[in-house]
Amino acid sequence: MIKKSLIIFLGFGTLAFGQVTKIVSYFPLNKVVLSESIFSKAMQTDKSYMMSMDADRLLAPYLKEAGLNPKKQNYPNWENTGLDGHIGGHYLSALALMYASTGDQKIRQRLDYMVDELERCQEASGNGYLSGVPNGKKIWKEIAEGDIRAATFGLNDRWVPLYNIHKIYAGLRDAYWYADNAKAKKMLVRLADWMVQEVSQLSDAQIQDMLRSEHGGLNEVFADVYDITKNQKYLTLAKRFSHLAILNPLLIHEDKLTGIHANTQIPKVIGFKRIADLEHNKEWSSAADFFWNNVTQKRSAIIGGNSVSEHFNPTNDFSGMIKSIEGPETCNTYNMLKLTKELFATNPKSSYLDFYEKALYNHILSTQNPEKGGFVYFTPMRPGHYRVYSQPETSFWCCVGSGLENHAKYGEMIYAHTDNDLYVNLFIPSVLKWSEKKTVLRQENNFPESASTKLIFDVVSKSKINLKIRIPDWCDKNQIVILVNGKKSNFIIDSHGYANLDRPWKKGDVVEIKLPMHLSAEQLPDHSDYYAFKYGPVVLAATYGKQNQDGLFADDSRGGHIAHGPQIPLNEIPTILGNSDAVLAHLKPNNANDLSFKLDGLYPQNKFGDGLELVPFYKIHEERYIIYFPQATEDKIQIIQNQKAKEEEQIRKLERITADKIQLGEQQPESDHFFDSKDSNTGYMEDRHFREAKSWFSYQMKNKNKNAKYLYITYFDTNNRTLNAEINGSKVYSKDFDGKMGISPQFLLIPIPDSEKNKEILNVRFSSKEKSLTPKIIEIRLLTNEPQ
Repeated sequence: MIKKSLIIFLGFGTLAFGQVTKIVSYFPLNKVVLSESIFSKAMQTDKSYMMSMDADRLLAPYLKEAGLNPKKQNYPNWENTGLDGHIGGHYLSALALMYASTGDQKIRQRLDYMVDELERCQEASGNGYLSGVPNGKKIWKEIAEGDIRAATFGLNDRWVPLYNIHKIYAGLRDAYWYADNAKAKKMLVRLADWMVQEVSQLSDAQIQDMLRSEHGGLNEVFADVYDITKNQKYLTLAKRFSHLAILNPLLIHEDKLTGIHANTQIPKVIGFKRIADLEHNKEWSSAADFFWNNVTQKRSAIIGGNSVSEHFNPTNDFSGMIKSIEGPETCNTYNMLKLTKELFATNPKSSYLDFYEKALYNHILSTQNPEKGGFVYFTPMRPGHYRVYSQPETSFWCCVGSGLENHAKYGEMIYAHTDNDLYVNLFIPSVLKWSEKKTVLRQENNFPESASTKLIFDVVSKSKINLKIRIPDWCDKNQIVILVNGKKSNFIIDSHGYANLDRPWKKGDVVEIKLPMHLSAEQLPDHSDYYAFKYGPVVLAATYGKQNQDGLFADDSRGGHIAHGPQIPLNEIPTILGNSDAVLAHLKPNNANDLSFKLDGLYPQNKFGDGLELVPFYKIHEERYIIYFPQATEDKIQIIQNQKAKEEEQIRKLERITADKIQLGEQQPESDHFFDSKDSNTGYMEDRHFREAKSWFSYQMKNKNKNAKYLYITYFDTNNRTLNAEINGSKVYSKDFDGKMGISPQFLLIPIPDSEKNKEILNVRFSSKEKSLTPKIIEIRLLTNEPQ
């Protein structure tokens, strides 16, 4: 009882131990106009993709849920298989951001049309409710009455409805904030009032139980509604929707992140930070900062992205990231940049911007096809693999939604300000209009090809401005040169990592900053023998062929976002031959004008004797690539290669006879196979996810070629467990387990009945008996032959 009280105190206590306040402000997006650069081109590509989408198809789930006739049918993919409507919310946000960034009236018209149609839906509901969740009214009624059946990726037999509805909350907020749509503000407040009523009869404990289901950033958006209205009830709602199971360890700076779904947590932490800023709560702010440091310093790859198959991997083992084709997820980085923006506002350190810059250039910029458009879900760190791009008629993943937003807001962090300080955070060509100071500042450069930038005062007021220029972590502070009107200027680098030029400015003044870049090598965070390279902030990679990029442009299948094409065996990947302390010596400039470098000293020499060319990763598209290179000394290379070959062959043998597979306890594999259950839950053990049940759970597995012969199950053996397995309703296996096999994964091979082998869909169901549980099942596969 004492422990429970402590948890509630830690979760909802405010102003107890210190305060935090915002120090800097950001310029509205319409005050920062991008000049010609890779970023302005990416924004235009995004705008074209955005306008190619059909608003009526995105609106269809909302009209259906409101009992109105849709003008067109839903889009396919996630938009008609349970997560109906989630892209519509993202689309509102993206339109608002794009309009603010460009002033394009066609974007504005599309935004206003979306809001008008959504208003019709909300009016039809009568109580402020607005959602695309299919048959959602039924589950919201159950929840309001206290019937809560929560799982990690489900709630009352729906696919993450709280996560889904968060998108329309955020979309309405952004339509008001960025596009000044007053109607969206009224709708947002009405929808928030609906949620206040929805949970009014629930206890805090019931809400915490509900929050086990992925719910996006609901606490953040409710805090935003409070910020807009100043009505305390919305801040109370935001705190009630703050998930204590995640918050409490962070409050005491305890790392409990390994194995949990990464992007489920990041939006929660953004919400913790928003609440902290509104309440001046130092403890919640510190919790968010601890999370940020943990993820960016211990759990992120060199591109700034994190996660393996959507989950946080162990900090001391990144082997999964190297082996997996499901590398860092774009949504994670989208949200980490949002968190970075919030943290910088109250503690304007250059280190936040170092991460922001890294992730912006090397992950976000690289996740949009620069010519055809289309967004990337997973960016594999597996050497020699490739990415898959969305298409506007087929693909409606979460990373399409966040992708639409990512490339519409490049101007948000280039500059920041206080009353008299002007922060130059990023070196992106742009024009800033600081209305309050009657100042127009133009930034010109060819960065990163040229390691310098110019700041030109086109219009300036008579008052002094302290120009604060970020000194990046990739730059030698002793080599930085700042020229004012062609003359070398003295400057002071403050404790936050900014060079300060505090003086009166006049029209035509030019500040040139020379930021010499150098090559660097970066090891995987677990210090295993894999290295990647950077030039300044830019991650370098080698192209590795265009062969066998199956599904390069995604179809509408549930797994279409995954690059399922053949994997290059890791023992065939070129290895840097030599000592680890001499890795960087293998890389030399090839052509400084286009950031091209030559990596030599590679094994085997008969294949890679001429070396490989490395270029900025964001320039590589529709090709296989290598970011991380293995390294080995000459006396160990053959042993390592043989071991890799053995491991790879074992994996490939199983893959060759696999018709379909599911990693249990992971969101997308389960969702893609139409997971259903009663009284089941997920867990993490021995670096593996699993699912178990008191009752049952099931999946629809794909026997596309009608050649599957066996059901292959990987599980942990535990005492007092029972497994009953059915295929299409026919019992195929039943056994009690005594737990004597230890904690190592065990395997079951179950023949598929002849009557079911010729069916394309096999409904596989696992159940326990009364007062028992199923084993902890890790993975299930359909095999075409018996494994050797």
